[in-house]
Amino acid sequence: MSEQDNTPSPEETEAVETGETSDAKTADQYEAEIAELNDRLLRIAAEEQNTRRRAEKEKADTRAYAVTSFARDMLDVADNLSRALAAVDEASLENEAMKNLVDGVAMTEKALIAKMENHGIKPENPEPGAAFDPNIHQAVAQIPSEQPSGTIASVMQVGYVISGRTLRAAMVAVSAGAPSAPQTPPTGETGGSVDVKA
Repeated sequence: MSEQDNTPSPEETEAVETGETSDAKTADQYEAEIAELNDRLLRIAAEEQNTRRRAEKEKADTRAYAVTSFARDMLDVADNLSRALAAVDEASLENEAMKNLVDGVAMTEKALIAKMENHGIKPENPEPGAAFDPNIHQAVAQIPSEQPSGTIASVMQVGYVISGRTLRAAMVAVSAGAPSAPQTPPTGETGGSVDVKA
C-alpha cells in the first residue's frame, strides 16, 4: 500500500487475488497449530489435576499423622502402665486397697489404649511363632526356641502403628530354631580338652 492514498499497490492486489500473500497459512499449518494448542491444554489440565490430587493426599496425610509426636510421647505412659501391672504379684492382691489400686491402673491402661485406637494408633503385639516383618518388628536378639527358625520367639516391647505406618517397632527376639542337645564328654573323661589338674 502506498502511504499517500491508502490504496493497495498493483503487486499487493495481484497477490491477494491469487492467494499468495506472505502471511497466508495453509490448512495443514492451522491444524498443526490447533493440535499443538490442544496438547498444551491437555497437559495443563493434567498438571492441574495432579496438583489437586497431591494437595488432597498431603491434606489426608497431615490429618492422619498430625498426632504422631504426641502419640510417641504417650507410648511411654502406656509402657509404664503395662510395667506396673506386670510387677504386681498375686499375694499383694489379697489386700483390698492394693487390689483396687491395681484395678484402677488396669482401667487407666485400657482407656489409654482405647483412646489411642480411636485416633488410628494400634498396638503391634505379635504372638510367638509369627513371621518376622522388619517393617514393624525390631530384632534385638536371636535365641534358640521351640518356634521355627526366623520367626518371633518372644516379644520384649510392644510396638505401635499409626494409620498403617510404624510408629514404634515391636522389639522381639527371633528364633534360631530348636536348641541342640548339650554335648556330654565321653565316659571316663571330665572336662573334655580342658586341663583341670592345674
